Amino acid sequence: MTSKEKALLICGLLSQKKGENIVYIDVASKSSLCDYFVIAGGRSSTAVRALCDNLEEKLEKEHGLVPERNDGGREGRWNVLDYGDVIVHVFNDEMRDFYHLERLWEDGANLVQYKD
Repeated sequence: MTSKEKALLICGLLSQKKGENIVYIDVASKSSLCDYFVIAGGRSSTAVRALCDNLEEKLEKEHGLVPERNDGGREGRWNVLDYGDVIVHVFNDEMRDFYHLERLWEDGANLVQYKD
């Protein structure tokens, strides 16, 4: 699976669980950290945890993918799942507005709003 296919798969799974304002950003030319960031929102801490739990479960069961690292899960304000070439950020509304990661990484052409 290519990193773009993985990013799109992740976007689809987040969308199925009612993730909001899902975007993926191609950062391969800007960072050696990963190829894509996927950023999604959840309305509440409970929603953020549910999105991440569902994503981890589906990726492991259906695709054998487990995150190399996972951080922030207990609070449910911002969770990061590191799948190597794709890093997933799931925020509650307040934290997403505060950090606004999209503006740090986009250059106009590399940010794509995910649509089913």
